[in-house]
This record gives sequence, C-alpha cells and structure tokens, in this order.
Amino acid sequence: MTSLPPGGTVRAIVRWGDPVLHRASRPVESFDGELADLVADMAATMYAAEGVGLAANQIGVDLAVFVFDCPGVGDDAGAGVVCNPTLEVPIGKDRQLIESEEGCLSLPGAFVTCARPDHAAVRGVDQLGSPVRHAGTGLLARCLQHESDHLSGTVFADKLSKKVRRRLYDEAARVAADFPADWPIGARPAESPATP
Repeated sequence: MTSLPPGGTVRAIVRWGDPVLHRASRPVESFDGELADLVADMAATMYAAEGVGLAANQIGVDLAVFVFDCPGVGDDAGAGVVCNPTLEVPIGKDRQLIESEEGCLSLPGAFVTCARPDHAAVRGVDQLGSPVRHAGTGLLARCLQHESDHLSGTVFADKLSKKVRRRLYDEAARVAADFPADWPIGARPAESPATP
C-alpha cells in the first residue's frame, strides 16, 4: 500500500457553493516542490477531518489532484495520490449499482444513501509524475468515484433526487455549528479516516 507524505499543514475545507467546487479543475502540469507541499497539506487536512479522500479543490486549489486513504482489506483498501485522474467504471451488463451511505467533507456532518457502481478504477500520475492505477470495490470504489467527481466539478448531491438532496441539506444545517468556517483547523487528526 502507498503511504501519503507526512508533515503537511491542515487547511480549511471549502464548502459546497464555492465556485471552485462546481467547475472542472485545471490539469497538473508541474510536478515540483509546490505540488509536493500541496499533497502533504491535503493529506494532513484529510486526516484531521477524519476523511478517506480529499480533492485539491476542497481546500480551494484549482488543480486536478486528490489524495485518499481507505481502510479495509484487499480490494476495499488503498492509499495514494492521483493527478489528472481518468475514472473507469463498469458499463452495460457489468455495471452493478450499490447503495451505501455517503457524505462529503465539503458538506460536513451530513450523510445520505447514494447509488454508485460497485467497482471503480482510476488512472493518472502521482505527485512525482509516475503513472499510477488504483482499483477496488466497496469503500475504495466509492472514494475513487467521489474524488474524481470533485475534480470534474461534481458534488455527490448532483446525483441525488431533489427530495434526498433536501434531506441532506437539512441534516447539514442541523450540525453546521459543529463545523466552523476554518474546520478542520484545530481538529485532532483521526486514527482511522471515514468520510470521502
């Protein structure tokens, strides 16, 4: 399993509604120290927020890169960095949707059931520019899809019916006081991440 770079600084997570979350991110073109620092900050922020994935636009950076660390066994686990991802999901008769609870660090504290393909793979490059491919089922498949969607300007509420979306927003509003504008700055890093 790949490990994520340590030593980053926790940054505030941008909330749904911010334009950076609702447009496609720019491709990563420079694999330099600035990108390495960004990736370390993304990992630190993801862990502080107790998440399993985080896209750069979720901390306000318009670049096509995400980090992830999904606990589990075999195809349900993995960690890594993906720049300029291309998502692959089953199509046709091979496509099976699984309904599972999903949340987003950019709408913290709210969860609803969302149907997604049961398997996913992502191709791209890591922070050094080396080719990578990550694939899995379960939470890992959901995470790879969720973070790839972020980089194309899609939040998972875009996949929900109006009724379910309203329930999600109502739940987020009920817990909003628990997540100040600079969250998760000041939060204690989690031992085990849980939310994409």
